[in-house]
Amino acid sequence: MKTDPVPPRSGRLLPDPRLAIALCAAKLTAAVIRRLGRGGGTAAPGLIAHRLDPRLVAKLTRRLPDGVIVVAGTNGKTTTARMLADMLQASGQTVVHNRSGSNLVRGVTAALATQATIWGHPRATIGLFETDEAAFGEIVRLAQPRVILLNNLFRDQLDRYGELNSIATRWSAALAQLPATTRVVVNVDDPALAEITSNLAAQRVGFGLQQSRYRLNALPHGADAATCRRCGHDLTYNALYLSHLGEWHCPNCANARPPLDVTGGDIELDGVNSLRLTVTGPDGRAAINLEVGVPGLYNAYNAVAAVAVARVLGFDDITIRDALGKFQSAFGRIERVRYRDRSLTLALVKNPVGFNEVLRMLTGASAALTVPTMIIINDLAADGRDVSWLWDVDFEQLERGTALVATAGLRGTDMANRLKYAGLSSDRIISLEGSLREALEHFLAALPEGGTGYILPTYTAMLELRRVLTDLGAVEAFWQT
Repeated sequence: MKTDPVPPRSGRLLPDPRLAIALCAAKLTAAVIRRLGRGGGTAAPGLIAHRLDPRLVAKLTRRLPDGVIVVAGTNGKTTTARMLADMLQASGQTVVHNRSGSNLVRGVTAALATQATIWGHPRATIGLFETDEAAFGEIVRLAQPRVILLNNLFRDQLDRYGELNSIATRWSAALAQLPATTRVVVNVDDPALAEITSNLAAQRVGFGLQQSRYRLNALPHGADAATCRRCGHDLTYNALYLSHLGEWHCPNCANARPPLDVTGGDIELDGVNSLRLTVTGPDGRAAINLEVGVPGLYNAYNAVAAVAVARVLGFDDITIRDALGKFQSAFGRIERVRYRDRSLTLALVKNPVGFNEVLRMLTGASAALTVPTMIIINDLAADGRDVSWLWDVDFEQLERGTALVATAGLRGTDMANRLKYAGLSSDRIISLEGSLREALEHFLAALPEGGTGYILPTYTAMLELRRVLTDLGAVEAFWQT
């Protein structure tokens, strides 16, 4: 197929009829979808525009004065990207961002198309795009980012993506094409990411944790195999923080976690409310003390990642501190909802690592679940059809609590069965059938007036739950948050 030339990042813009047609189609599609109340228009407009002009992303990103940042990783993409968006906006930038989490090429295309004029003039100064693992290579090729952030690689939706190594190999091929001007900010506590970024032409900025308070005694059940990508030997950890992330080395060869350019430490977790930490570096920059409005050790990683990118971009510490201090999590990711005089906390769960960390946060220092919880499991395409991953989640840690655990969703019965085998007593498990709205009503009825409940949905269950809550007037539609 003949493709139109891509203009440079600066210079006079020539008329491009093909681009104009694609942009008009995208804008019209988005307007119709929203007018009909069928969603936020965060994907379909991009799908149509991409078919009309496959080079739309390349053309529009070249016209952004300050280039593009791409955020990738199995867990934490949406939260970390939103942290960065808040910092960028606080620094005076106008950001085009696939904020809703629509992270395939169609989502990036839709975000770019809806903010540009029909003649292809961007209204933004910088692009910020989270990308699905499978779309990473194509988005990087099209957008030619100035900065890439790699957060982590965990096993996720095996029926869709295949084994972890295949994703790492595809990412490695995409990274190998980057020019020396690109900065790759990478979590080197992850052995796979450290290895695939070890010999790039691009500049690597490695970040990780260095702390003694919150450590794991051993690799969790269901954690990805921690083996050396150079020699295949099992890795050894001086400190293990989250799944297979930590201070690692191979006892069989010289491979080890590289020195950290950006270090997160002095971490203090405040239950399901917030966290505090200190971040040092890169390039000798002094430590900055931060309070972040989201909880959990996994969000400490997200915060360190966001600060690393912000400092690479030259942001001052006041901007960073203020943005993170005011930060509120993305929809469904530790989202707090008040309804019928009950306080609900929504926490997205989509794979063993993320689920384990949510349970670790909810059980807290007491290592026991004390708040009624509803787990909603679906098995639609965006969730992963294979729900055998539930057996890799450490639900056994819930056995020590006394709180009710309700199950719902398309695979709610499977979830109830998993809890039974985890050792929870039958009087604590309630399997809720019927619609999700009916399940929510039953769960709310089980909470005392003024009480608190946790809701842990998979991805499509979270979207459905938020539609129910939107209809009830408890939250805004996700594309408005």
